[in-house]
Amino acid sequence: MQLTIVLTSLLSTTAFVVQPPRALMFSPLKSSASVSYLSAASYDQEQFISDSKAMRLTHLEEQAMYALKISCENFDNAVFPNAMIAGDAVITHLLSRLGYLTPKNDKCTVMVVDTFHLFPETMSFLSTIEKEYNFKAEVFNAEGIENGDKQGFDKRYGKDLWKEDINQYDKICKVEPFQRGLKTLNTNCMINGRTRWQGFERAWIDQFENAPIGGGMAKCNPLAYWTLEDCFDYIAKYNVKAHPLHAKGYPSIGDAKDTIPIPEDGTVKFVDNKFVGEKSAWLDYACERKGRFVGLENKDGSSKTECGIHVEGAEKTFDRDLWEDASLGGSSVVTNLQSTVDATKVPTRKEAALVVVYAPWCQFCQAMESEIEKVAADLQEGRMMPTYKLRGDEDRAFVQENWNTESFPTINAVSADGKIYKYESEKRDFESLRKWVEETVPCGEGVMCDH
Repeated sequence: MQLTIVLTSLLSTTAFVVQPPRALMFSPLKSSASVSYLSAASYDQEQFISDSKAMRLTHLEEQAMYALKISCENFDNAVFPNAMIAGDAVITHLLSRLGYLTPKNDKCTVMVVDTFHLFPETMSFLSTIEKEYNFKAEVFNAEGIENGDKQGFDKRYGKDLWKEDINQYDKICKVEPFQRGLKTLNTNCMINGRTRWQGFERAWIDQFENAPIGGGMAKCNPLAYWTLEDCFDYIAKYNVKAHPLHAKGYPSIGDAKDTIPIPEDGTVKFVDNKFVGEKSAWLDYACERKGRFVGLENKDGSSKTECGIHVEGAEKTFDRDLWEDASLGGSSVVTNLQSTVDATKVPTRKEAALVVVYAPWCQFCQAMESEIEKVAADLQEGRMMPTYKLRGDEDRAFVQENWNTESFPTINAVSADGKIYKYESEKRDFESLRKWVEETVPCGEGVMCDH
């Protein structure tokens, strides 16, 4: 019995040229294709599979590096949000091979979102790869909280926020910091590690697309056509530093609160560049994230499969704006300051005013909406004093410099002589706010009262 193998020639115009292994070099026949006949006795199936996988991985590397070159050479602010999962480890290594992470040639900025609920190993691993590849990541987290300040987060937002409202948690800890990071870094091309292999939500992605966030910015998925096995093959081939939790049974790594090993007994691991246990539990289609978002549900009761960052509509981190006046189809007596120019004019009008700096996604702003509405109505009727709202998350530098804003909400009273006073209390009920306004901006010049 003979096995016939037909090999057509491979041509490449790039720097990466695939050379067939010596065992597969065939003598040409008179036909147009190169053909060889091997006896069954000389056919080594395992070697053939190994050689084929090596050829495939070389092609994937070439393809991914080409995508990264397009992104980093054609966009001046390419940003790579790095979650430090297997695919992200591959991309980090590829970026380093291309020289895009070094301080002298920082063609790409690495961005990390710290949810304050990550595994302890994750941020430690970030420090490891920063040293390995000689870069410094830009870290973003929940609004108004210093990097690494978990106690500050718990005090402000509550340590059980994710249990009380997972959608609000996603907005505050993931989506909003992610959006703020992209905006702060002036991102015009976002690089990420999504692949078709990860599940039906991503089954048709291509290497290049317009993201449903940031106004449709360019988005590069260099590993779009890779499988998870390809990623681990690459890690093994180059001895790439990978997240230490892969060695403890985790195929993908997210928040510690809802990420588990697969299988749960931890019998499958990736240790010293080799799999231990039945690797199909990790490598089957759509299994990479099987251990993610465990026990979490969306509002409609469906199982959660996305954190909200990559889905369409992610740019909108709130259901509606707050204090919607007639111009927005509402009936609020709070007047919207539509620009920084409008806001700058308020202290020059020689009249007292109340200015609320807010973010529509902020749960504390949402919680005080009705109380501010009462205060605004009372001030308008009893003191002829206007109340303004100023959205602060769209121009943070401006509100920090001009409106005492370090976090949301920030409430300011403006006196007739243009001085701005910040409300320091956490009590945002009607009575507390009205008392403070009366004490801070008493009746007199610039303040007309009905008593």
